[in-house]
Amino acid sequence: MLRVPEIRAFLFDMDGVLVDSNPIHRVTWSEYNRRHGIETTEEMQQWMYGKRNDEIVRYFFGDGPTAEEVFGHGAAKEALYREVLRPRIGEALVPGVREFLERHRDVPAAVATNAEPANVNFVLDEAGLRPFFRAAVDGHQVENPKPHPGIYLRAADELGVEPQYCVVFEDSWTGVQAGLAAGMRVVGVSTTHDDLPGVSLLIPDFNDAFLEQWLVHQSLRTQK
Repeated sequence: MLRVPEIRAFLFDMDGVLVDSNPIHRVTWSEYNRRHGIETTEEMQQWMYGKRNDEIVRYFFGDGPTAEEVFGHGAAKEALYREVLRPRIGEALVPGVREFLERHRDVPAAVATNAEPANVNFVLDEAGLRPFFRAAVDGHQVENPKPHPGIYLRAADELGVEPQYCVVFEDSWTGVQAGLAAGMRVVGVSTTHDDLPGVSLLIPDFNDAFLEQWLVHQSLRTQK
């Protein structure tokens, strides 16, 4: 019987995994770009999923803005995003995620996301999720964003858990690539894409009964 490492930690992306925020990111990027004379195409919207803001701003605005201006554009757009999300953050949580975190309080958990630090703090505090997480790593704490594995490797290190014992929850192609490159098992959440190549399990949300069954199966395989 094939043996797999036991599960010792959960690592969560944020946008599309903890909170189904990509529809709001789409709206606010379109609005912010429009204010600057840029029409946001569907191709542009699809490209930005899972990317860090400096990458997105340079893709949308070209090579003209300085590093300071890139940072300013990103910060201004995210302020607009938080303004739109604040009154609906409770309903924007991915179904079942709070209950899943409650059930597995004994498993060390971390957030590992390309998102801006202000957005990470906003989601964790406004949604009341911070007590569930022992660490939070954002895109500004590593040199290379996803799909580079650095974010997930740092999160695992902060939890004191080796990569092979971690399960990643991801919704984007770049995030899945990062988790796999880190040597971790990846569960895909299909809030953003219906197809996430390489994942061990694909679920629509955390209410999916197959998720708990899969976790139990991993444990049983480890014991054999």
